Amino acid sequence: MVSEPLQGGTRASVAAPLGSVLSVNGSQATIRLRAPSPSDRDEAHVTVGKFLGIRTKRSLVLGVLTEISIDATGKDAGSHAIGSLDLLGEITANQRGAPHFDRGVKEYPTIGDTADLIGSEDLRVVFDHSSSDSIQIGQLQQDTSLGAYVNVDHLVTKHFAVFGTTGVGKSSGVALILQEILKARDDLRILLIDPHNEYGRCFNGSSQVLTPKNLKLPFWLFNFEEIVDVFFRGRPGVEDEVAILSELIPIAKGNVAHTRQTVDRPTLRKTSSRVTGFTLDTPVPYRIEDLVALIDESMGKLENRSTWSKYHRLLTRIETARHDPRYAFMFENANVGGDTMVDVLSQLFRLPPKGRPMTIMQLAGFPAEVVDCVVSVVCRMAFEFGLWSDGAFPLLVVCEEAHRYAPADRTVGFGPTRKAISRIAKEGRKYGVYLGLMTQRPSELDATIISQCSTLFAMRMANERDQAIVRAAVSDAAASLLAFLPSLGPREVFAFGEGVPLPTRLRFRELPDESIPRGESVGHGRMDAGQKMDEAFIASVIERWRGAMISNRGMTEEMGEFETLATDEFSPLQSALARKSTPLARVAEPASYFFPVDPPTAPMPRIRKSAGNTDACSCVVFLLNYQADPRCRRSTCWASARLFRL
Repeated sequence: MVSEPLQGGTRASVAAPLGSVLSVNGSQATIRLRAPSPSDRDEAHVTVGKFLGIRTKRSLVLGVLTEISIDATGKDAGSHAIGSLDLLGEITANQRGAPHFDRGVKEYPTIGDTADLIGSEDLRVVFDHSSSDSIQIGQLQQDTSLGAYVNVDHLVTKHFAVFGTTGVGKSSGVALILQEILKARDDLRILLIDPHNEYGRCFNGSSQVLTPKNLKLPFWLFNFEEIVDVFFRGRPGVEDEVAILSELIPIAKGNVAHTRQTVDRPTLRKTSSRVTGFTLDTPVPYRIEDLVALIDESMGKLENRSTWSKYHRLLTRIETARHDPRYAFMFENANVGGDTMVDVLSQLFRLPPKGRPMTIMQLAGFPAEVVDCVVSVVCRMAFEFGLWSDGAFPLLVVCEEAHRYAPADRTVGFGPTRKAISRIAKEGRKYGVYLGLMTQRPSELDATIISQCSTLFAMRMANERDQAIVRAAVSDAAASLLAFLPSLGPREVFAFGEGVPLPTRLRFRELPDESIPRGESVGHGRMDAGQKMDEAFIASVIERWRGAMISNRGMTEEMGEFETLATDEFSPLQSALARKSTPLARVAEPASYFFPVDPPTAPMPRIRKSAGNTDACSCVVFLLNYQADPRCRRSTCWASARLFRL
């Protein structure tokens, strides 16, 4: 029985209670507190943020002290204080007589009921839930001997969010929470969106790190809005060009489906999209070459040059994107191996986990203009995989800097990314897809998405707008605790919601140095911090900078192909020139591009002509110069190669 609820607590030895109830409303009680005397123990000195208990006939009603002031009125002015207590729950005796805590208040206190500090034993009844479905993330601020536990099932399956300004230990807190979740839920897969490349080393080999170098995300997995965003480099699409894509992409998908039924690649067929059965968003492979050919074919049937120009601009956009080395993760070898959707999903979502149930997608190396698009693709596929698998494999999507991808202002950001994250927040739990959000600016994050998070961790925040958004999202009676946010120390946090028994102030456990999140280099290696700051250092930075935007493989293949073609077509001509010294040699001089060439005194050797080199004669001067003067290769070989291929 809870006849003496505070017995065994830290206040057991204090003869007189701290105070008594003056007034009660639905969620608060006003307490008259006596002024402590010098002989009182330290725990008798109460202040805001402390838990107090009010004795009733059948229970101990718990509350948190949110405001305290001296009573300066009446004849006893200054002898006592007035405190405001937010009522949170109560401890009662269960059927076996053991103390049990429940949220909410069934029996309210009455005027004159005594109030006192909560003792250690009572705190243990409320907070000490060290069971298989709980994880310890730190210690209670009121009693550091007690661990702070979170119900992992409620935390994960009902979504959670971590808010806090820069430098308060938010990233370390997130790493700690995810480490404990991995230990408690071996059936769960975690996908972490890491925009600053911070978390790669935090999980002791239990995570797979994806970067632009090892990620394969074929362009054909992008839905229509996403691929338009890629081709237009993050800018709004031109209406006429978008209409062309909407007509031809389903046809390109149909061509690949037809190709699978044959051994040799057939001639490109332009079939109506209604016949193919594919929509713009059907995730089936198609070749970018087929799409280009369809656009080129449509352009060839036009006579009006003004109409022709929009096809040409669209072709230029597609060719620019597919040959940009920064986009290699979506275009390079996108069709090698045929339909690789199984492999892509297996890599992204760790199915099977193979000892690493977590994927960290590091975004710092991706082109800035398509980062939102990549996040959209990954989050959308996470939800749809859960939908079509009936939630067979639980997946937690954790999004750092969430306000970037789901901003409150709907005029900024990429709409499909917000839609994908919002869909997980609203419907994901039905299909085993859960959401964790982190941000330093909750006021810039979509409030609808915040409202779907049932557990909130609020660290230090000084901005009034941020505090107001969090206050609106907190459903507990102790929302007034958020007034303490500007004064929280490093790693200190207020936890609210379903994952914790009561809104409480706790301190995250400190991580070992090797597990603390830190930013990583996005280049080919870290710069030497002790290197001398001179022109050589600047040159090395520029080399890394340019290296990220140059495809060495592509350049090597292009040069090798050109060398082969040039040698095959013009080796007889070069051999003839080597045997006979004639004025024709002047054509090898760069200046001869712009001046008349003397007529040859001997018959010119005939150039072998075939169906593949009908325009070879038009580029003979360029090719001879390229073969004769290696110094000119860099400046002329690309123009020669393109002219030769016409």
